Amino acid sequence: MNNDILEHPFQPIVYKDTETLILGSFPSIKSFEKDFYYAHPSNKFWKILEAVTHYPINNRDQKLWLLKEAKFGLWDMIKVCSRDNSLDSSLENEEVNDIAGFLEEHPSIKKIAFTGKKSEVLFKTHFSHLGIETVYLPSPSAAYASMPFASKVSLYKKQLGCK
Repeated sequence: MNNDILEHPFQPIVYKDTETLILGSFPSIKSFEKDFYYAHPSNKFWKILEAVTHYPINNRDQKLWLLKEAKFGLWDMIKVCSRDNSLDSSLENEEVNDIAGFLEEHPSIKKIAFTGKKSEVLFKTHFSHLGIETVYLPSPSAAYASMPFASKVSLYKKQLGCK
């Protein structure tokens, strides 16, 4: 991929009883190819959620079921951008999604969790006035390997309110 303008390739995953919206920044190149969130094989997002919820994630249907059962929604902050690789640091010309409108349409959402600093900074820049609870989750990306997997699991469990 080069610096062409890219549109977000998929819809948010949300259910009528979703309580926590997990927001990333923008799909990786592998996620574009696989047409699903957090599809890069070295990204540990699904493995972390599996460890946190104890629900299996062997295929797309199980991942969707995990989100529904755990009352998690999934989306990204960025609607349109340009990039030259899969790193958040390469994202440019970002246009953010209408998070305020989305939350109005989904009043069951009481918390937003960010899977990295980029999504958190964009939210605070554009939507800090919303007054919804927000929490930071360490990036599940292999690019953020300085934190061990077990530590990420522990933080996700705490921040997402999982038992």
